[in-house]
Amino acid sequence: MSILLTTLNARYAHASLGLRYLLANMGDLQPITQIQEFVTGARSTDVVEKILAHRQPGKKFIVGFGVYIWNVIETTQIVAVLKRVAPDVVVVLGGPEVSYETTEQEIVRLADYVITGWGDVSFPSLCQQILAGPKPLMKVHAGLQPPMADIQLPYSLYSDQDIRHRTLYVEASRGCPFKCEFCLSALDKTAWPFDIDQFLQEMEGLYQRGARLFKFVDRTFNLNIKTSLKIMQFFLDKLEAAPHDPVFAHFEVVPDHLPDALKEGIQKFPDGTLQFEIGIQSFNPEVQALISRKQNNEKAAENIRWLCQHSNAHLHVDLIAGLPGETMESFAQGFNRLVELGPHEIQFGILKRLRGTPIIRHTEAFELAFDPQPPYTILANKHIPFADMQRLVRFARYWDMIANSGRFSHTLPQILADAPFEHFMALSDWLYANTDATHRIALDRLATLVSKWMQEVRGMSTEAVQAAVSSDYAGQAIHRQSSNKNDASAPARQTKKEAAKEAKNEAARALPQRQARHLAA
Repeated sequence: MSILLTTLNARYAHASLGLRYLLANMGDLQPITQIQEFVTGARSTDVVEKILAHRQPGKKFIVGFGVYIWNVIETTQIVAVLKRVAPDVVVVLGGPEVSYETTEQEIVRLADYVITGWGDVSFPSLCQQILAGPKPLMKVHAGLQPPMADIQLPYSLYSDQDIRHRTLYVEASRGCPFKCEFCLSALDKTAWPFDIDQFLQEMEGLYQRGARLFKFVDRTFNLNIKTSLKIMQFFLDKLEAAPHDPVFAHFEVVPDHLPDALKEGIQKFPDGTLQFEIGIQSFNPEVQALISRKQNNEKAAENIRWLCQHSNAHLHVDLIAGLPGETMESFAQGFNRLVELGPHEIQFGILKRLRGTPIIRHTEAFELAFDPQPPYTILANKHIPFADMQRLVRFARYWDMIANSGRFSHTLPQILADAPFEHFMALSDWLYANTDATHRIALDRLATLVSKWMQEVRGMSTEAVQAAVSSDYAGQAIHRQSSNKNDASAPARQTKKEAAKEAKNEAARALPQRQARHLAA
């Protein structure tokens, strides 16, 4: 008998925390349980072949799949192929994508069993029944939530290869006390912390093995300030002991809860060691009330401004377009307000209908229309028609390429000027009209297009545009392309792909090492 835990990660650099939790809690079944991770984009037949290589002839074989919004389509195909060539293999599904609306999903129909919600103790229990009997009669099993102290922590299961080459996801707590209706955490009753001393002991073990990049997946890191300070002090101690080999920590924080004690700790972190992900989502009070989001906007803005001006933390702040009640005009006002606050990155997200989230209660009143295929992105609503929603989607893509990439740091302020949303939307519309593309635009071509728009549409002088663009990494890409074309003695000409890759590498090298590693992930 054998058990395989598997999933499709979005990238190789992402190590699945969920699979390692399952393995850590397998109890007597742990010796016969293994993990094998794959990456989206792999051929389904190749994945199935590698899965079946773990099967022992004549023995029961259980395969547990972690199913998420980003991998459900490919995982469905893999399960279909697996059950076609090896129908005796027992397929068990788990993960957020199959925890709700199970009767509507093809992947659930194909599988033998599904565990909804928490799987830490329910998956081992189900495996015991499958292997030893009696055979479970129900297909769908509601996962039991054990006391936090009963959950075995998984961090020793990160391999040396994981530590050297992958992002290590960690969590000091699960759940969230807030009820934002677009988020699955809205279904939680509260947040449940792990024992902080035991957790930090595990972090010490990872650190001693060479881990330096820690990405916390806690929904509300700064909910319990006493715990937050203890965790931050752990990293500050490491930074003080080995400033030449710094750690990097990423936390998701509540924007309107930043007491003085936390600010004092934050200020001690040097450049390139601390990143905060901050979910603003909307500055519109009416929208916030509709989606059950409680947020003091003035306090949130004040805290973001303080972090920008008085700390070295890298700020990644989220906005969501397409929320019920949000118009283009109100979203633009919120976007402009956030730009004025000055965070390093603005994640321009488009609303998605995650299975099980309460956001669907607004479907009729606000005429919400979502793509039926994952990731279930909103297509239109009462206030934003399909064509305008498409413009927002393109805005988000170009914003990542130009603003969040860091390649246009000198040019961007001149693009945005006194009306950031309006000007960037104009650039976005123009770029799409002139390229019919939002992907695979080489950096040197993108820089040339931005320069052209600034001169021909915005009416800026050639000298001013060249001065801004040439000082950016994007401008350097143009220069290299030009030099290679004009220099016959050059040993080899760069392709556009090579130039874009080199410029990206230069941008990363200009950042503190740990920050660059995180952004690259």
